[in-house]
Amino acid sequence: MSDAAQPTAAEVRAAAEAVKAALDRHLAAVENRSGEDDPAVYEAFNALATAAEAYDERLYDRYDEVTPFEIPGADDSLPPYAGPEEPNALSVLIRRDYAVVEPQRLLAQTQRIADLDRGAQELPGSAPVVGASVHAALGVLFGEYEPDEIASRHKEFGLEEGDSTLWVAAADELPEPGEWLSMPFDQADPQRVVCRFDVSSVFDEDDLGDFEETGDLEE
Repeated sequence: MSDAAQPTAAEVRAAAEAVKAALDRHLAAVENRSGEDDPAVYEAFNALATAAEAYDERLYDRYDEVTPFEIPGADDSLPPYAGPEEPNALSVLIRRDYAVVEPQRLLAQTQRIADLDRGAQELPGSAPVVGASVHAALGVLFGEYEPDEIASRHKEFGLEEGDSTLWVAAADELPEPGEWLSMPFDQADPQRVVCRFDVSSVFDEDDLGDFEETGDLEE
């Protein structure tokens, strides 16, 4: 890069100030989050990632230095976007993994749900008996609550969170009713993903490893 194209010291300083402001916005969004999938947190995260990347580029171009941290993101795992420039429709694909860590809690909670439903209907014997079947208990649980509510109350039902992901994919038009119901996820095209949000403990582990490695180098 030529000297003429290099950012000025003032531009590098401005980029650093933008990172500081983005950090404050991200912390405020996290402190005031309305739930696990609060869009304000995702927006603040993306703004912080963008600001950090811009600062890193200007710092390198001006001083041949880099930052010692990296904000994990999912964009690196996606191919280049090849969808419509102005989508007329979109598909939101969500996957959340759970481990059943307390089966007895799950069975007790879902049996209570079944009993309450029976009481509301005033039809003796109409509620399913969950008994010792985790399979039946999961059917009752996900039949009663929306996935977002289960995500926020998973511990109450004896579940432990695993990885989760949300994809927003662009489409030219809505499919015909019932067109994809038999295979709802087979038509997911990574090249049409506008954005995605991943939650995984591996991000925390990677951050810890990066921090420890940086510390060793500094020492």
